[in-house]
Amino acid sequence: MVKHLPAPLIALAVSAFAIGTTEFVIMGLLPGVARNLAVSIPAAGWLVSGYALGVFIGAPIMAVATQRLPRREALLVLMGVFVLGNTLCAFAPAYGVLMVGRIVTALCHGAFFGIAAVEAASLVPAHRRGQAMALMFSGLTLANVLGVPLGTALGQAAGWRATFWAVAGFGVAAMLALWCLLPQATQGGPPPAMRRELAALRGSVWLALGITAAASASMFTLFTYIAPILLDLTQVSPGAVTATLFVVGMGTTLGNFAGGRLADWRLEPTLIGVFVLTAVILALMPFAVANVWITELALFVWAAIVFAGCATLQINAVTVGQDAPNLISTLNVGAFNAGNALGAWAGGEVIGHGLGLAAIPLVASGLAVLALGLALLPRLARSARPSTRAL
Repeated sequence: MVKHLPAPLIALAVSAFAIGTTEFVIMGLLPGVARNLAVSIPAAGWLVSGYALGVFIGAPIMAVATQRLPRREALLVLMGVFVLGNTLCAFAPAYGVLMVGRIVTALCHGAFFGIAAVEAASLVPAHRRGQAMALMFSGLTLANVLGVPLGTALGQAAGWRATFWAVAGFGVAAMLALWCLLPQATQGGPPPAMRRELAALRGSVWLALGITAAASASMFTLFTYIAPILLDLTQVSPGAVTATLFVVGMGTTLGNFAGGRLADWRLEPTLIGVFVLTAVILALMPFAVANVWITELALFVWAAIVFAGCATLQINAVTVGQDAPNLISTLNVGAFNAGNALGAWAGGEVIGHGLGLAAIPLVASGLAVLALGLALLPRLARSARPSTRAL
């Protein structure tokens, strides 16, 4: 239950909803954008890649740029950048301007989620950090369930610019929620020096970032190609694909909240359990795709399991990198996006080499096993210490 969690978390969730909607809604708007701006569909597709690149590169830059601001002011500034970027997208007279608007919008993404995760954790006792982060990230999952379908429908009815105007307006509402609900002072003392921030990037932090990237790559290897798998292997109708994506969205929402509670219970076992279950269900999925009902169930369970790891992965990074939480939390969001790109590439390579769509879940399973192996390294190191001392 999240009813006893602080109201400021609602403001963070509203902001996450706005950011998640603008990130993913472009996929449903691509045909209209391509037509209106006289570019090809592949060229319009670079608007997705440009955004991801903006998140990956902009996350640490914006984290450093806002490090001297209290978290409340930093989050307000970042949402201001979000509104500016979406307004630029809505005005864009040409493809190049739209790309610039997408990149400007992306600059706020990584830093916002990184700083907001630290803020969410600071608002609750340590034993409830997982639930707090899950509530914040629920805005992202609800964006896939509600924001993207509604934004796509608005774009189809009133033109793609209307969607960006609506998202910009929602960004203004999110800024008002942050202004009214976040505490005035959310960062005590002077900000950490850059030398200390960089010193926090030790081996355990890079391991945590690697775990996040591998887990995200596993998720997006399958997620990117769900539609063709359903159409070609399960042989459902296009309308059924939309319904399945809604089922997947419900699974992500359920898993997000369940994962938050499990992470508060025991962090490391939750991570390990998520990776084990993910690897198993993905390995079995090729044998299920011929049956629509089993496939629907498998995708729902898969979505719930992988999103149970999202808040857990963020807590893991913040815990390991507690000497520079804002920077490392932000870098972890960048690692999520790096994994997204890697997963989409891996799935494309599977198809490009003629292995077939049925092999995609197997590759995703292998990446989940990689994440599991990385997550087990600290435990293996701890178990090896006594024998080392005995020598």
